[in-house]
Amino acid sequence: MNGLQESPEKNAPVVKPRRLRRSVLVLPSLFTVANLFCGYYAILLTMNQMYHKAAIAIGIAILLDSMDGFIARLTNTSSEFGMQLDSLSDVISFGVAPSLLVLKWGFLQTVDPRLAGAAAFTLTLCGSMRLARFNVQSGARKHFVGLPIPAAGGTIAAIVYFFEHPIADRMYANIMVAVTFVLAFLMVSTLRYNSLKGITLVKKSHFAVLIIALLFVLIFFLSRPTLLILATCYAISGPIVKLCGMLRRKKPDEAANK
Repeated sequence: MNGLQESPEKNAPVVKPRRLRRSVLVLPSLFTVANLFCGYYAILLTMNQMYHKAAIAIGIAILLDSMDGFIARLTNTSSEFGMQLDSLSDVISFGVAPSLLVLKWGFLQTVDPRLAGAAAFTLTLCGSMRLARFNVQSGARKHFVGLPIPAAGGTIAAIVYFFEHPIADRMYANIMVAVTFVLAFLMVSTLRYNSLKGITLVKKSHFAVLIIALLFVLIFFLSRPTLLILATCYAISGPIVKLCGMLRRKKPDEAANK
C-alpha cells in the first residue's frame, strides 16, 4: 500500500530558488534600461527644443543610475553583463545627451561654432574614457579617480535647469564652452572625488538623517538653486581637496626649513 500511495510532500508546491534568483538578477538591469530610456528621451526633447524637460530627464537618469548600483549591491547580484550595460547606458545618458543639450542650449551664440562642437564632443569623449578607466580598475573604491560622468552630465543638466532659457549672449556662451571643457578634463584627471557608497548612517545617525531631510526639503521647494549648488560643489571638490593637500604638505616643509 505504501508503494501505491503518493507522499503528500510531493503534491506540495515547490519553490524554485533558481527562478527567484533569475528574477532578482534582472532587477538592477531594469533600472539600467530605465536610465538608458531617460537619456534617449532627453536627446529627443533636446532636438525638439524642450531643454528644461531634457535636463529633468537627465536628472531622473542620475537617480536611476544610483538605484541600479544600490540594488545590485543590496541583493549581491553584480555581474559583468550588468556592469557593461550600465556603462553603455551612462555613455548615452550622461555623455551624448548632456553634450547635445549644452550644444543646442548654450553654444548657439559662440564666436566659433567649430569650437562649440569640439567642446561638446570632448565632453562625450572624456566621459567615455572615464567609464573605460573605471571598468578596468579593480578592488574597492573609496574614492573616484576623476569626476564621475553622471556628475559631469548632471552639472550640465543643473545649469540648464537653473537658467532654463537658452543663452543669447555671446560672452556667456563662451563661458559655457569653457565650463564644458573644464568638466570634460576633470573626468579624465587623476583628482580624487568622494564616493557616496562609503557614506553610512550608523555613526551620527541623527545628524545624517537631519541633513538628508533638509536636502529633500530644499530640493522640493528650491530645486533649481539647490541642485545647481550641489552639482557645482561636487564638481569643484576634487580640485579643492587637491589644493588643500598641497598646502598641508607645504607647511611642514616650510617649518622644517626654518
